[in-house]
Amino acid sequence: MYTVKRYKTSDFNEWNQFITTAKNATFLFHRNFMEYHKDRFEDYSLIICKANTIVALLPANISDNQIHSHQGLTYGGLLLPSNVGVSKVEAIFEEILTYFKKENIHFLTLKTVPFLYHKNSAYDLEPIFFKKQAPIIKRNQGFYINYNLPLSIHKTKLKNFRKGESFNFIITKNSNFKNFWNEILIPRLQKKHGAKPVHTLQEIETLAEKFPDNIIQYCIFKESELLAGITVFKTEKVIKSQYGATSDNGEKYRALDYLFIHVIEAYKKKGYDYFDMGVINNNYSLLKQKEELGGSQYIQDVYQLKLA
Repeated sequence: MYTVKRYKTSDFNEWNQFITTAKNATFLFHRNFMEYHKDRFEDYSLIICKANTIVALLPANISDNQIHSHQGLTYGGLLLPSNVGVSKVEAIFEEILTYFKKENIHFLTLKTVPFLYHKNSAYDLEPIFFKKQAPIIKRNQGFYINYNLPLSIHKTKLKNFRKGESFNFIITKNSNFKNFWNEILIPRLQKKHGAKPVHTLQEIETLAEKFPDNIIQYCIFKESELLAGITVFKTEKVIKSQYGATSDNGEKYRALDYLFIHVIEAYKKKGYDYFDMGVINNNYSLLKQKEELGGSQYIQDVYQLKLA
């Protein structure tokens, strides 16, 4: 009934066309986004067809004989059309497992797409993993704001926001990432966490050129001094703060909080459904910040299925 094949470059247009209507896909699954770091991941994405028509996609990579829903993406899983039924999804998934077993794949590890990004209910794989007794090997802890409810920003944050209005901040919205990356983000992550941004400056600039409507940089200045910035990924109904960082001087002025509240309120007025604050696993200071900005917790599970 269904056929499974590896993605190849000649499938570029068909792949991208399918994700425009899939019930759980965003621009992150566009091949131009997936392939910006193709030197770091060996792609093993699958296309599932019925009578030469695509019915599902599996964005994936392979590492040590294990298939992952693409490790270069924030979320993954099986991308499906809105009108697919439960029995069809089960049949599609069985064909995928049969394909992997023939290819001598030992494990399949899939991270789910958070409900924020569902265009239509997309909890299709969770019951299948339960039936197959596939364990949850990781549970990511994320925070989000539901724009359909009143904002619940902490009074201290609001007080500092009102105070900040007297500082004559200047806020810009554009695709100029260079100053934020070099002056704020890279030094801050190194100082606070001994880490680097997931995206290099060149990578984020390249992605923003390809997705100018989806990747936007907000910066906040006092006179000509850059104090803080937020990089957002914009999907159909969700705004995600991909990066947010401040300088030491910006911290004194609470500039990042001011910018967050500005951006949060702006997209509520524009009619978006959710503001995704991202995953904060085991970081209490980030947890507190996101709660005080009005965030509520969501869970993203990662399943692992043994195949051999």
